[in-house]
Amino acid sequence: MASGRDPGTKTEADASDAAWMRRALELARHAEEHDDEVPVGAVLVLGGEVVGEGWNRNITLDDPTAHAEVQALRDAGRRLRNYRFPGSTLYVTLEPCVMCAGAIIHARVGRVVYGATDPKTGAAGSVFDTLVSDRHNHRTAVIGGVLAEEASAMLTRFFRSRR
Repeated sequence: MASGRDPGTKTEADASDAAWMRRALELARHAEEHDDEVPVGAVLVLGGEVVGEGWNRNITLDDPTAHAEVQALRDAGRRLRNYRFPGSTLYVTLEPCVMCAGAIIHARVGRVVYGATDPKTGAAGSVFDTLVSDRHNHRTAVIGGVLAEEASAMLTRFFRSRR
């Protein structure tokens, strides 16, 4: 899925997108192996540098808002001493939910690249159109399906192991 509405923002995945998604997958593995959390990881990149990283920590922190995307945005805010990140790209292993999509829009993230689609709560077009809605005053380009098979397999293994 590609939904680029800003002509200055690239809307096709490339080799660097796969490389950053691999880092997000490493963070997802960390979430599962070290925190026993749902394996979702996120990396915020600005100017070719990591400015924020996160993984799901809902259970660990007793915080329903501690999704990987929110954790990465919070990390970037601390590092950059700002709450907006124009021109950045957020790499996340799972399509963002409505809550995360709202945070991404408010943070003025330029692009979201995600791995697996979320057929239950995806807000980048799978279930909801929150992230790709033209109603917002900020436009975020979206590319889905980058290393989707690996991201999806990780989630499937995690949930099967818990049944």
